[in-house]
Amino acid sequence: MIKSKKANNEYGKYKWFLTSSDKLVIGGKNAEQNEELVKNYKDDKKFSKYVFMHTKTPGSPFSIILSDKYNEKDLGETAIFTGCFSRAWRERKKSVMVDVFLVEQIIKNKNMKTGTFGVVGKIDRKPVSLKLYLTKQNNKLRAVPFAKKDSVCIIPGKISKEKFAEQLSVKLDIPMEEILNALPTGGFQTC
Repeated sequence: MIKSKKANNEYGKYKWFLTSSDKLVIGGKNAEQNEELVKNYKDDKKFSKYVFMHTKTPGSPFSIILSDKYNEKDLGETAIFTGCFSRAWRERKKSVMVDVFLVEQIIKNKNMKTGTFGVVGKIDRKPVSLKLYLTKQNNKLRAVPFAKKDSVCIIPGKISKEKFAEQLSVKLDIPMEEILNALPTGGFQTC
């Protein structure tokens, strides 16, 4: 289980970024990772007040802020991250609705497929625009929901992920594999 960003980069197998206030956020890359993340944090009471997010519709990571001390900005940034790494990006939508809930609200019935969960109680909803910024965090290229100096702004578009990564690799002098690992699934254009 990942408790902090200093946990030997255990989080590297997930989608991840650091909020502008330096909180680690991780999200599953697929149904199996979503299942793993939720189970890891759901079964331990000390994480019951941690926040998870998922899009209102299927096809997104379950994202978690790995801290019980977060602010509205952290919540907003995590919601944008969750929305951008959802199916909505691939469908070239401009915005999506993200559900926000606590770990303790998550339920799992035996009939639910891998990576599928229910939520009981009050759910907050955040509408988010799909826009990310490519920048370095912990010496890795990340797609983050806030601008930093020299970051590249990206939105859903018609350029394939591979072609876009190839163009950025030349422009930024960063290996194409690192760029591909940072990007959501779908097409791209710069802002």
